[in-house]
Amino acid sequence: MTTETSNARRVRSGEMTATILSSAYFFFILCAYYVIRPLREQLSAAVGSTQLPWFYGATFVATLALTPLFAYVVSRWPRRIVVPVTFAFFMACLLAFYPFFLKVDMLGPKTLGTVFFVWVSVFNLFIVSVFWSFMTDIWNNAQARRLFPIIGISGTLGAIAGPVLTRTLVPVIGVAPLLLVSVALLGGGLACVLMLGRWAKHAQPEQQHEAERAMGGSMWEGLRQIFANPFMRTMAILMILGDMIGTIAYALVIDYSKATFGSDAVARTAFAADMDIATNVLQVVVQLTLTRFILARFGAPWVIAIWASAGVSVCLATAFSPDATTPVIGAMPWVALMLIVTRGLVYGMFSPAKESLFTKVPRSLRYKGKNATETAVWRAGDVISALVVNALNASKASVAVFALIGGSAIAASGVITWRLARRVEGGAFDPVTKNAQTTS
Repeated sequence: MTTETSNARRVRSGEMTATILSSAYFFFILCAYYVIRPLREQLSAAVGSTQLPWFYGATFVATLALTPLFAYVVSRWPRRIVVPVTFAFFMACLLAFYPFFLKVDMLGPKTLGTVFFVWVSVFNLFIVSVFWSFMTDIWNNAQARRLFPIIGISGTLGAIAGPVLTRTLVPVIGVAPLLLVSVALLGGGLACVLMLGRWAKHAQPEQQHEAERAMGGSMWEGLRQIFANPFMRTMAILMILGDMIGTIAYALVIDYSKATFGSDAVARTAFAADMDIATNVLQVVVQLTLTRFILARFGAPWVIAIWASAGVSVCLATAFSPDATTPVIGAMPWVALMLIVTRGLVYGMFSPAKESLFTKVPRSLRYKGKNATETAVWRAGDVISALVVNALNASKASVAVFALIGGSAIAASGVITWRLARRVEGGAFDPVTKNAQTTS
């Protein structure tokens, strides 16, 4: 290994404390999410994919209502207030759910399940979007290419620890106390945020002077940026393509779970937890062996190319398998492997590469446009994708058709992101105006 390569991958002097805190922050929030995620997944499997448009539609409405509210908060208050307030809001919501999970009959299982599905989906979107906005605020592009894969590994470890905690604790403490476990984990993430803010203020005072200011502007600015800004428009297109990939794979798996496990909620929950564990183990392995090296040494375009190639391959394997619902690895059929591989590589490769590009855009895009893309656009894409899935089901489309459509979405997303990453990292693309840059 050359000295250049070694230096590219190294956490440098003065960065260690913040890297550890950033990693712990990501670990805590993903662990908090994955502790309660299996509860949501088994509710989906209980009703099947035909109900996804209703779930996603309700989530989209809630997200659309919260997105401009979040933009308003960002416009009026600095980061040191916005991020802790976001944590406090979601922690309070979890505490509010606690008595209803203790006595399910207060709302009824169906009502509670629908509300909880929507809330967990919104929680995941906002808490992760705020995390990456914060990261791109305190690290520059060179640091992001070196450190984001490392930070991402810790998030993956949290995503593995979450379902393991759920499987271990639920027989002992029951369902409702898992909400308190999630609250405690979010408290750990909040502590990391506060310490990171102090570190950034003292270690990078010039860079953080602007980052600590409120950004001003309209509460609708984040949504407007998606239409007005070329970089954000591209990110919105990528989000919708990603929705198509994820929803198709998810629909195949929950229908398989419903057909295989029937009304056994415990078995459905265990299967969902096993899927999460397998996905997140793949994610951490990829981050350790591929993403960390390739992103730092060669940049985002090559990470994107490998991700797209692997995703298309697993979709084709699913499409052309004799029976995609017959177990091929352990208890996992091809439909489950398709979800595991595509989801694991999205978070293990695609996300760190894509997030590194945001270090080159203004803060307003990072917090407003980025948040709107990763919340409102994501959930709008969910609704569109779920309606497509229902249309395919109504036409009696085979698993092969589903898989081929998913593979096509991955291929399109790969081409678009490859071109964008090459131009942004090469300095030939202005993320604000989309003008070609003059090179000397």
